[in-house]
Amino acid sequence: MQPRLADNSMRRTCSQARPLRRKSPRANLLRLPRKLAAAFSLAALSCLLPGCQSITGSPSLSQIRIIDASPNAPGLDIYQGTSAIAYNLGFGTITSYVPVVPGTYSISADTSNTRTQLVSSTARIGAAQQYTVLISNVAASLQEIVLTDQSSAAPTGEVSFRFIDEATQIGAVDVYLVPKGAKLADVNPFITGITFSTVNGYLTLPVGDYAVAILASGTTTALYTGNVVNYSAGSARTFIILDEQVLNKPAATVITADDYDSPTAVPAS
Repeated sequence: MQPRLADNSMRRTCSQARPLRRKSPRANLLRLPRKLAAAFSLAALSCLLPGCQSITGSPSLSQIRIIDASPNAPGLDIYQGTSAIAYNLGFGTITSYVPVVPGTYSISADTSNTRTQLVSSTARIGAAQQYTVLISNVAASLQEIVLTDQSSAAPTGEVSFRFIDEATQIGAVDVYLVPKGAKLADVNPFITGITFSTVNGYLTLPVGDYAVAILASGTTTALYTGNVVNYSAGSARTFIILDEQVLNKPAATVITADDYDSPTAVPAS
């Protein structure tokens, strides 16, 4: 069964859902209370870029998205209390952001189509903020945490990067951001010694083109090498390191969540 909407009248906002290594129907976000309908329509129109800048006309609303980083959990339905947020999420899925009224919520992940709760957390959602509900670890030890995302521009001329290690099999890693045209051997690591379940804060680099490389910590053994990507001024990205499921030996893959894009950003040349 493919991920599906709880309410087909809903529209996607902000970042696109990204199933890992394959295309699939949208794993999108669900029914809001009636008092949010008008605000959500404005949000859907205002968030045309990946990553949100603000919710036009609704400064008090916040936004949440879900990332499924568990390599072997079943399909997941996500609930905010008794209200569904998303259905049938799979490994490597990043949902869109959805507006929510600030408050304290119990957010749970259930086995799809069963309402059998697998894990839950309680989170205080502040006004005009963005949050990620991260579900991770193997099914037998499923974890859920709520992270505060960057919802404003990086410093002038810079880009913000956050790395989260949810790979269960590869051990500690070093992260490199290799500028376009440079060699990995000539670049210092961006972050060293990241271990499973580590959530790093946002760090910045000058705007430009970079390729993400993940190496076994303290070695030259590459576990993942990504393509060169252009990051525009002011943008913010979250990278989640996951187990690569295709290979027999331990290896990594990376999925990218768009946290923020400046509406006036000019791509680096």
